[in-house]
Amino acid sequence: MKRKILSALTAAVITAGGAVSLGSYSAGDVTFDFDSDGRLSVYDLILARQSGQSSQTLTLLSDFLLGKDPDFPQKPVIPEDVEIDESCILEPKGTVHTGEGTFYGGGYEGGCAMLDPVDLRYYVVAMNLADYNNSQLAGAYIQVTGELGTINMLVTDLLPEGKKGDLDLHVDAFPLIAPAEKGRVPVSWKIIPLDTAADAPVCYKYKEGTTQFWCGVQVRNHRYPITRLEYLDENGQFQEIQRRHYNYFESDKMGAGPFTFRITDIYGQVIIDEGIPLSTDDTEIIQGHVQFPE
Repeated sequence: MKRKILSALTAAVITAGGAVSLGSYSAGDVTFDFDSDGRLSVYDLILARQSGQSSQTLTLLSDFLLGKDPDFPQKPVIPEDVEIDESCILEPKGTVHTGEGTFYGGGYEGGCAMLDPVDLRYYVVAMNLADYNNSQLAGAYIQVTGELGTINMLVTDLLPEGKKGDLDLHVDAFPLIAPAEKGRVPVSWKIIPLDTAADAPVCYKYKEGTTQFWCGVQVRNHRYPITRLEYLDENGQFQEIQRRHYNYFESDKMGAGPFTFRITDIYGQVIIDEGIPLSTDDTEIIQGHVQFPE
């Protein structure tokens, strides 16, 4: 189900004891800010459902977010045209993962995410199979913390033998978060916005062998990792494009373009990009026109 994302910083809910300011984000013993990000949004509703909250709690939070209580109108702080597809939400923004960190010498060329050529200004990292999730976190920008400090890294490769939460950092990056002689250390990490997406749109790269009869396309420069890519067919309906484990979306039904793409990220945020041409040049980067909100 798609809903406009709303933030509730300046309203109230009714409890059995009367009105309670949402400055405290609570009603009685229930705290509505389930993701602890300092605001109320659809992500709190998702977590409330997942944690088995009562129907009363779910109704209060849902009605509040959707502005159904006329006594407490909503004041969105995110543009109203931003839609949320709840089915695509992987986790709330800012979720912290923990695991073990090791290091290796790869990641800049030939990584499983197929992001060559990787910008050498980035530190790169390989991610465990479970979190990589069939290339869902390919190209994710993550903040990694160890005993010596924190660095930002681009996910370009896969760590098949790693447990959930584990990372394999490039050899140049590991000493910035832990002494190299330790080899394997505890780490924590979270997904952060890709820095180059702050002032540039998403872009596209077509796979070698692409024609009007078969197309492989990859989304790049996305602020957050991508869950779903769809194209608008000749009947005006969006059709999902199958994702491969090597981080390309492939279809034999898209035709010659130009395409209208609908892209959904791991937080359920949806953008629509129109007028994207087909290219048979697998070295060309096609600039889009839109970017995900923060």
